[in-house]
Amino acid sequence: MLRAAHRCVPNLQNICSATASGPGKTLRFVGKYCLHLKKVKGHLTLNSSRCLCSRSSVRKCWSCGSSAQLFFCSSCNSIQPPSDTATYFEILNCDQTFALDTRKLQGKYIELQRCLHPDNFGQKSQTEQKYSEEQSALVNKAYRTLQKPLTRSVYLLQLRGVELEEGTDSTADPSLLVKIMEVNEKLAETQSLDEVNAVDREVQVTLKNLTEQMNASLNKGDLRTAREILTRMKYFANLEEKVKEKLRENL
Repeated sequence: MLRAAHRCVPNLQNICSATASGPGKTLRFVGKYCLHLKKVKGHLTLNSSRCLCSRSSVRKCWSCGSSAQLFFCSSCNSIQPPSDTATYFEILNCDQTFALDTRKLQGKYIELQRCLHPDNFGQKSQTEQKYSEEQSALVNKAYRTLQKPLTRSVYLLQLRGVELEEGTDSTADPSLLVKIMEVNEKLAETQSLDEVNAVDREVQVTLKNLTEQMNASLNKGDLRTAREILTRMKYFANLEEKVKEKLRENL
């Protein structure tokens, strides 16, 4: 008797090809499902892990020439080289929007790394080991970029053709620069933990408001305002890091 513990997400590709045994369980990869077969009180429990795919166009497998998606060939199950055209949103199989659910994003990241990690390809060919390392590194980069509002904002604006300067913008509103300078001086001079915590609360409130404003601007397609908000986000994100350093000093 098989009990389906999880249903596979529709239209997702096969992600693994192996059969492994251990005490009381068998790990089998069949078709579009990763199946974990385990005896539980005389029954077999089936866990179909969430499969992994992308919305990007199908390409040809380097190994067998069949159709392949972002990570694995749907015929021979060989791992594929990283795509030159897939966005980070496609890589992590999520909507291209600023308002991401970071918990779900983390879950998708973990799922991918479980199948793509180089440790899984130690017995494979050098080509597959190389692709595993490259795919794993790309997934890490995609996750780090989309995980935080600031880097996610930068990436979304770049996708929409907005050219951005490295670092902070020296042409920012003078009143903003004065405010940032004052807070930096306060952090450098104070020895009071209460004062540092007060600055931290102010910075967190400001970043929360800026994140909401960024979401609204991007939803409206107001890229000029989004770019101005991004400048403020960069300055306050830098302040956030300095507050963290100051708090570590007081531990």
